[in-house]
Amino acid sequence: MKVLGLMRSVLSRAGLLVTLVVSLAAVGLVHAQQAQSGQAGGGEDAGLHVLPVRGNISMIVGAGANLAVSVGEEGVLLVDTGTGENADKVIELIRKLAPNKRLRYIINTNADPDHTGGNLKLGAIAQTVGGGNAGAGRTAIIAHENVLNRMSAPSGRESPTPSEAWPSDTYFGKGKKKELYLNDESIIIENGPAAHTDGDSTVYFRKSDVLVTGDVFTTVTYPVFDINRGGSINGYIDALNRIIDITVPKDKQEGGTYVIPGHGRLCDEADVVFDRDMATILRDRFANWIKQGWTLQQVKAANPVLDYDLRYGATSGPWTTDQFVEAVYADLSRTLAPAKAPAAGRTPASRTRPTTR
Repeated sequence: MKVLGLMRSVLSRAGLLVTLVVSLAAVGLVHAQQAQSGQAGGGEDAGLHVLPVRGNISMIVGAGANLAVSVGEEGVLLVDTGTGENADKVIELIRKLAPNKRLRYIINTNADPDHTGGNLKLGAIAQTVGGGNAGAGRTAIIAHENVLNRMSAPSGRESPTPSEAWPSDTYFGKGKKKELYLNDESIIIENGPAAHTDGDSTVYFRKSDVLVTGDVFTTVTYPVFDINRGGSINGYIDALNRIIDITVPKDKQEGGTYVIPGHGRLCDEADVVFDRDMATILRDRFANWIKQGWTLQQVKAANPVLDYDLRYGATSGPWTTDQFVEAVYADLSRTLAPAKAPAAGRTPASRTRPTTR
């Protein structure tokens, strides 16, 4: 009887403990959802959500791509403008976040429509800081020169975008930087290795210790790179290594420098390291198979991304698994060739799976 009573007591306490854990988890989930939706100190508007990150910097989600906004005494700086369809919502949200503050600068991290689609409307309300004849009042949209090249067109040809949406302040050269100082903060705009394209920029807010990557780094798909615009899988890996050089982790590799990706959740250095490792493993796997003489069809049949597909794979949308596999194969095939022709009577197709060593 004593044993039975003791068991009942233990089970009763265990039930109370489970109830307490479930309750705390529910409270934590509510707080997490509030923070993501902008209810925790931020704001939201018609599907746009604001997540305060650190210092002057907040992250705007739902505009087509992740945007970053700096709000301070000197005004507002916006990194990327989202799609054209969301431009009015972004303008309304900025006015709520920073009443009576002028939008001073816009920075485009690349030329994609989900990052530059709002340039036309947001550029119309932007006004730089200046004095006398130093350009006060003009629109300031900053980007690498290759972004301007792709949004404009050679003389005599029709431009893909209106001239009012073009970057008005560009910097040029591979690996070059442009510097700003706004809202008591140094801002470094840098063109790193050609990753997504050769016109990518990352934006680092030094005081807030927040890095905005554009599509150089995303968390929702396999690496996105366009070989027709200078991107490459090797450039993508090099760009992630550059981000890792800039970021500094806090305790046990968590926290520290915050990273706002082009798409996906707020990250830190550990997330970038995981993405870099994934891209490196897949790059090396593809390179080894190409050297063995495997065709694209044979590589696809071997399902080279099986171990990562649950997290990054997609069968529809702007960047599918098939598109990624084809892009990596095409990119590496330009510089790699089979080490030797397959022996007579033994073709790569006769193997069930290529070796990965």
